[in-house]
Amino acid sequence: MSPTIGVDVPLLPEHKVTEKRAASVSGAVFNVSTSIIGAGIMSIPATLKVLGVIPAFVLIVVIAWLVDISVEFLMRYTNSGESKTYAGVMREAFGPVGSVAVQICVMITNLGCLIIYLIIIGDVLSGNVHEGSVHLGVLQEWFGIHWWNSRAFALFFIVVFVILPLVSFRRVESLRFSSAISVLLAVVFVGISSVLAISALIEGKTNSPRLLPHLDNQVSFFDLFTAVPVIVTAFTFHSNVHPIGFELGKPSDMISAVRISLVICAVIYFSIGIFGYLLFGESIMADVLVNFDRSSDTASGALLNDMVRLSYALHLMLVFPLLNFSLRANIDEFLFPRKTLLAKDTTRFVSLTLIILIFTYLLAIAIPNIWYFFQFVGSTFAVCLAFIFPGAIVLRDTHRISTTKDRIIASTMIILAVVTSTIAISTNIYSMTSNKS
Repeated sequence: MSPTIGVDVPLLPEHKVTEKRAASVSGAVFNVSTSIIGAGIMSIPATLKVLGVIPAFVLIVVIAWLVDISVEFLMRYTNSGESKTYAGVMREAFGPVGSVAVQICVMITNLGCLIIYLIIIGDVLSGNVHEGSVHLGVLQEWFGIHWWNSRAFALFFIVVFVILPLVSFRRVESLRFSSAISVLLAVVFVGISSVLAISALIEGKTNSPRLLPHLDNQVSFFDLFTAVPVIVTAFTFHSNVHPIGFELGKPSDMISAVRISLVICAVIYFSIGIFGYLLFGESIMADVLVNFDRSSDTASGALLNDMVRLSYALHLMLVFPLLNFSLRANIDEFLFPRKTLLAKDTTRFVSLTLIILIFTYLLAIAIPNIWYFFQFVGSTFAVCLAFIFPGAIVLRDTHRISTTKDRIIASTMIILAVVTSTIAISTNIYSMTSNKS
């Protein structure tokens, strides 16, 4: 079957996964971890500010657990059916409508995340303006403000000379080394943040994190639900489950890789949430990296601030190709369902790659804020990919393999997803309309 998401076509002999060419579990762990971490680190501290330490920890653990179950559901029905793709599994359960629904959700979610990545990279290198406050980027702090370190030019350089070569790979396994580096950079980000937080703690400059949410006239109980989609988006990597899993030798290897990755990412998320809140308290912004532009009393402190920002910006550059991989495949199969494999057609492959890069670059220049996008995508398309679609596949049970326990879990998963997403969307709409009035 096709190694890309969507339409199932006969697998060419040169694309069959043999024992010799099977991807390694370690490579899958790096690719899955990189797919999960993404922009999640920068958004988790803001959710900690809204929820408090204890609810945030519980929410991270619960969502990671539900994600593990949803991936297990997907892999079980993939192995029991004829299709080897997410959209193909949905087609077996719900026909062409199910397949198209998955493709649309993947395209919108991944495209949005790629735009977010470039926005964050632009914030790090060239700064931004938030609520009238100017935050300088690393390049501007080092060299002053010039045309060549403006947001548009800096991102153009990164897209052409860093991201374009990485998105040119036609096999996910080829990205295992860049993914390993990206995970290491995420760990470096957490490590430096912990050093800064511990130093601030010793000097008595830290902010005491709230263990529980603080509700007042500005924050209502329903506002707490707006943090849920952010964490859901941070853990949504389902579009890459099949491309990564397809290249492994055994289906069970993918389940192991996912569980190891979820533990790693949950630890990283919660750690940066705590350290970020200790450092910045209530001043945490939607992009916590921007907080690190504050001046430091020492040269070493300023250097650490710059290192933490640059390490994560480079991390996002290395995450970009993974989400681009499934996005490009979905767009191709949505537009050209009867064509040959995308990897075998150089003209189509190069054209789609360039169109995606140009489009994400232009939108990243035009869009100033990312918090509402995280909330909206997490409340709609991401929650469908992560929970609603896998639960619906189990309830549909085309292959008659689900147990009573599976159906109960699937029903609970769907109900929780719909209820929390509805509340989050309603609260966000109310907040935006209230602010305008």
